[in-house]
Amino acid sequence: MALKDNNTTGKFTGQKFTLDVERVPVGGDAVAALQDLVASGHQFVLVDAPADVLLQLSDSVKGQDVALFNVSAPEVRLRQEDCRANILHTAPDLAMLADALAQYLVWKKWQRWLVAKGVSPEDKEYLEAIRRSAKRFGATIVEERPYEVTPGARRSDTGQQLIQLQMPVFTQGAPDYDVLIVADRRGVFGPYLPFRTWDPRPVAGTAGLEAMSWHPAHEQWGATQMQNRFQRFAHRFMLPLDHQAWIAVRAVGEAASRTQSGDYAPINAYIRGDKFDLAAFKGQKVTFRKWDGQLRQPIIIAGPELPVSTSPQTGFLHEHEEVDTLGIDAPETKCKLQ
Repeated sequence: MALKDNNTTGKFTGQKFTLDVERVPVGGDAVAALQDLVASGHQFVLVDAPADVLLQLSDSVKGQDVALFNVSAPEVRLRQEDCRANILHTAPDLAMLADALAQYLVWKKWQRWLVAKGVSPEDKEYLEAIRRSAKRFGATIVEERPYEVTPGARRSDTGQQLIQLQMPVFTQGAPDYDVLIVADRRGVFGPYLPFRTWDPRPVAGTAGLEAMSWHPAHEQWGATQMQNRFQRFAHRFMLPLDHQAWIAVRAVGEAASRTQSGDYAPINAYIRGDKFDLAAFKGQKVTFRKWDGQLRQPIIIAGPELPVSTSPQTGFLHEHEEVDTLGIDAPETKCKLQ
């Protein structure tokens, strides 16, 4: 879809855009695949891979005229202590997602949070983002309650009854709270918590009410047109990963048409510069932050069926751009691009 958009403009600018795909199996040699792409002349590469693989790819082309677009990895460290000058991030990081959710909860005056946390490294990363957001926006975490994974047959004949007993007991006896925040990125226990808490409370975080870059039912700001196009093309709903990849391809096309060039240097400079912006069906044009390469963008707050709100919320102000209230701002960044 993004290629079609780019080539529609390209008919008038004398430019043609193509996309080649290298699929690497889990455990395969992603670096070799990237080197093959670079050797064949590719300079702008979308990467859908885990954080550590992304860093390996970045380091393998350091100093070369190659820009990588991270379209999926949400780890904050990729934009902070492990940031790289040759990576741009169209995927929001966990800090942005946590801040977006926190702003909505604080706007609702649901400021007392009970946190149900998993034990995986991914869960701990999200938990750190939630802690930071609570402190940043004036919420209080009344308790962090770890979920110990217990073996069980949730799909057996008695599985439903076990869940119905287990989840209320897990949330029983908590201090007074407004909302249950779930830190369970692998979906081990979080999906079982909505409507099963001991006290009647909303569930948010990685289950229930979630923050995301895109939602299949998002319709504002012309998004209905985008959703319909995608369904006709892909025969399914558009998900956050799809939108994040679309933005990356459109960014290259927009920069190429604006600079009237097919060369790496002017395109890369334009994407990172002050003149770049891109309409993304999210109420404002999106741009890249200079200090860490992160795409600044509004974040959708949604339940399983429908969007509920969009952050930044009204009243959360910033001296330059309100969308920079989401995530790590320039004065607090640990990123030293290299």
